[in-house]
Amino acid sequence: MPTRRTLHRRAVGGLTVAIATLTLVLVLSGCGATMQPSNMVAFTTQLRAANEVPPNASNGGGSVDAAFNKDTLLLRWKVNYTGLTGNATAGHFHGPAAVGANSGVALGWANPVTTAMEGSATLTAAQAADLMAGKWYANIHTAANPGGEVRGQMTIRN
Repeated sequence: MPTRRTLHRRAVGGLTVAIATLTLVLVLSGCGATMQPSNMVAFTTQLRAANEVPPNASNGGGSVDAAFNKDTLLLRWKVNYTGLTGNATAGHFHGPAAVGANSGVALGWANPVTTAMEGSATLTAAQAADLMAGKWYANIHTAANPGGEVRGQMTIRN
C-alpha cells in the first residue's frame, strides 16, 4: 500500500502536469486568436496636404485603413478625414506610383465621399500586385484642390 508521502507526490506531480498542459493550451489558443490569417494583409496611410504632388496649404487630414484578402483579391477600406477646404468632390486609390509621383485612378470610391466612409472592391491581379508592392496612394479631391487636397501612400501595417 502506498504511503501518504507517495500519494502526495503523485498528486502534486499530476497537478503540475495538468497545470503545464493547461498553460500550453491557453498560450497556443491565445496566440492563434491574435495572429492575422496568412491570406490577409492590413494597409494604412495618413492623408496630408503635404503628401500631394505638388503640396498644397490645406489644413485637412485623415486616414485610410484597409484589409486585403490575397486569396479572393477583396479589398475593404475605411476612410476618415476632417478639415478640408470644402466638400469632397471625389476620392480614389491611384496607381501604380511611387511616393512623390502622380498616377491615374486605379480604383474610385463611391460618391458622395464622406468622412467615416467604407468601401470594398475585388481587385484585378495587376491591381493587387501594385498594391502589395506599395505603389498605390489614396487621395481626396475638393473644388479648391481638384488635383487632390490630401494624399497618403498605402503601406503594409506591421
